[in-house]
Amino acid sequence: MHKYFLPFGLALLVCQPSLAQEVAPAGAAPQQPVINYKLPPLGSDELALAGQLTLRQALQQAFQNNPDLAVAALEVKAVEATILQAGVRPNPEVSALLEDTRKATRTTTLQLNQTLELGGKRDARIKAAEKSRDAAQADYLSKRADIQGAVVGAYFAALEAQENLLLLKSSLQLAQRASEVAAKRVAAGKVAPIEATKARVAEAGVQVELQQANSALSIARRALAATWGDSAAAFSSVDGHINDLPALPDLAVLQERLQNSPAFLKTRLEVERRQALVQLERSRRVPDVTVSIGGKRVEESRLNQMIFGLSIPIPVFDRNQGNLQEALQRADKARDELRSAQLRLDGELRDAYERLRVGRQQVAALQGEILPAAQNAYEVATKGFELGKFSFFEVLDAQRVLFQAKSQALRALAETHRAATEIERVVGAFPSTDSL
Repeated sequence: MHKYFLPFGLALLVCQPSLAQEVAPAGAAPQQPVINYKLPPLGSDELALAGQLTLRQALQQAFQNNPDLAVAALEVKAVEATILQAGVRPNPEVSALLEDTRKATRTTTLQLNQTLELGGKRDARIKAAEKSRDAAQADYLSKRADIQGAVVGAYFAALEAQENLLLLKSSLQLAQRASEVAAKRVAAGKVAPIEATKARVAEAGVQVELQQANSALSIARRALAATWGDSAAAFSSVDGHINDLPALPDLAVLQERLQNSPAFLKTRLEVERRQALVQLERSRRVPDVTVSIGGKRVEESRLNQMIFGLSIPIPVFDRNQGNLQEALQRADKARDELRSAQLRLDGELRDAYERLRVGRQQVAALQGEILPAAQNAYEVATKGFELGKFSFFEVLDAQRVLFQAKSQALRALAETHRAATEIERVVGAFPSTDSL
C-alpha cells in the first residue's frame, strides 16, 4: 500500500481549498462594476457632422474618439487584471532526488513542496490591487472631466469666433452705409472729399478685421475638432446661443460637490492605495512557511518511507524594512498631495465662480444700458450727418463706440461661458447628453 501514498498525497495537497490556486478569493467583496467608458452611439442623423454641430455631438465625438480617454480606459482594464493575479496562490513544487546510480543501493526520493503565505499577504495583495483599480477609474473620470472641459471650452470659443464674425459683418454693413452717405454728400457738394476718404478707410479697416475673424474662426473650429482626434473640421458651424447666460449656482453647494469631484477623488483614492501598499509591505515582514510531503524508496532494504518537512525562513537580515519605509514615505506624500489638491481645487473653484459672477454683471450692464445707448448715439450721429448737423468724424466715433460695446459684450458673454465651463470641470459636472 505504501506505493500508493505518494499519488494520494499529491492529489490531497493539490485539491485542498486552502492551498489550491483560486481565481477569485473566497469571501472577498464583489468586484465593483466596470464603469461605462463610452456613451451610447449616436443616431444616424447625429453622426453627420457636415452641417451644424451641437454640443451633444461634440461631447459624444470626444468621449468616443479622444485618444487620451481611450488610453485611460485601457489602463483601467489593465489594472483590473492585476486583481486576478493578486488572488493567485504560490504554485506547488515537485522535486526528485536520486542517491547512487546503482540499482541495488539506489535511494529515490519524490517530494511535493507547497509554500503557505502567512501574515495576510494574499488579502493585502488583493486589497492593494483593488485600490489600484479604483485609482485608475478615478483617473479615467478625471481625464473625462478634463476632456469635457476642453470640448465645452473649444465649443464656446468657436461659437464666440462665429458670433464675432457676424458682428464684423454687421459692422461692415454699417461702414458701407456710412461710405455711401459720405459719397452722396460729397457729390452734392455739402462736405469735402476728405470725408469720403475717411469713410473708405474705415470700411477697409473693418474688412481687414473681417478677414482676421474668418481666420480665427477656422482655427477655433480645428481646435474643437482636435478634441476628438480630427485634424480638420467637417462641420460648417456650431449650433448654440451665446446670449443664454449660464446660471450662478450657490458657492456652498459647489464646495460640497467638490469633495466628490473626479480630481479630488483621484488624490483621495491614491492615499487609500498607498495605505494598502503599506499594509502589503507589513505583511511581507512575516516569513512564509513551506510544507513538504513525499516518499523515499530504499532499494537496498526494499522499504518505502514517507517524508514530511517544514521550512521556515529566519528573518535575521531581510525583514522588508526598506520596502516598508518607502511605502510609509509614499503614503505621507500622498496625504500631502491630497491637502495640496484640496487647496488648489478650492482656489480654482473660487476664481471661476468670481469670474462668472463678475461676467454676468458686466453682461447685464452692457446689454441693459451701454449697448442701447451706443446704438442710439450711432443712429443719431448718422441721421445728423445726413442732415448736415454733424461731421463725419462724429459718425465714425459713434460707429467705433458701438462696435467696441458690441465686442465687449461678446467677450463678456464668452467669459461667463468659460467660467461656467471651468466650474463644471473642477466639480466634475457631466451634462446629461439627453438634454444637450
